[in-house]
Amino acid sequence: MSTSSATNPLQPIRRDRPVGRYAPSPTGELHLGNLRTALLAWQSIRRQGGIFILRIEDIDRPRTVPGAEARMIEDLRWLGLDWDEGPDIGGPAAPYRQSERDDIYSAALKRLTAAGLTYPCICSRKELRGIASAPHGPDGPVYAGRCRGRDPRELAAHPAGASLRFLVEREPLIQFVDRRLGHQHYDLMQMSGDFIVRRRDGQWAYQLACAVDDGLMGVSEVIRGGDLLDSTPRQLAVLRALELPEPVYEHLELVVDEAGQRMCKRDGSVSIGAIRQTGMTPAAARELIMSQPVKHH
Repeated sequence: MSTSSATNPLQPIRRDRPVGRYAPSPTGELHLGNLRTALLAWQSIRRQGGIFILRIEDIDRPRTVPGAEARMIEDLRWLGLDWDEGPDIGGPAAPYRQSERDDIYSAALKRLTAAGLTYPCICSRKELRGIASAPHGPDGPVYAGRCRGRDPRELAAHPAGASLRFLVEREPLIQFVDRRLGHQHYDLMQMSGDFIVRRRDGQWAYQLACAVDDGLMGVSEVIRGGDLLDSTPRQLAVLRALELPEPVYEHLELVVDEAGQRMCKRDGSVSIGAIRQTGMTPAAARELIMSQPVKHH
């Protein structure tokens, strides 16, 4: 059983079973690495008799490929995966497309701002890259808080608009136990500095949207690729600031191609569509996917 509150958009769904999710972005074909993650997440929650959610992470609207979501759903079903909640079947935590959750993210941002945990920033990426002395983290230069004390009138008058950053200095140390990698310890001041939660073009940042969705949907375990390990401490910072429940995380080894390079949608890595065209059965495809070489952490 699960319950939600229609009057409070930040009220988490209460669950009585484990909840897992797979959250692809509709920016192209699913490749073998994506599919391995989907299979492992699905198998884990099905073994526990839990609830599996399909969520579409389409906040980066310029990169969304028309028709990609429908193809992903068709390919995942062909592979043998099913889900209890998702954009095609609904559920108590709907909507399941991030592009339809603006009101929810706005409410989260309002709560963070009321707590003094956000501030506007007019620094461009070009400006930050130009600071030669700036330390670098996983996503580029570590933000040193240049706009933290700027005059709000100056920020409001900036012609290019302002992004909004999450203030990490109050609780910069984030610790968690990864189910595969063990104890993890991060100092956000050294790793990223104050990170963006809403871009200057008005789009929601991944760290905010993903954290809010996992917390509100009652997700109890997140199984995803190791390339997102550095995102976890930032998402935990958001979850803790909003007093939302935290999932258990497990970050997988990345599937690599014949050259030992990480697979990605941009380079035409083997897709499920290509596999289907060979006439391979779903069972054989699952075996192929799970036998792929991986790069260990």
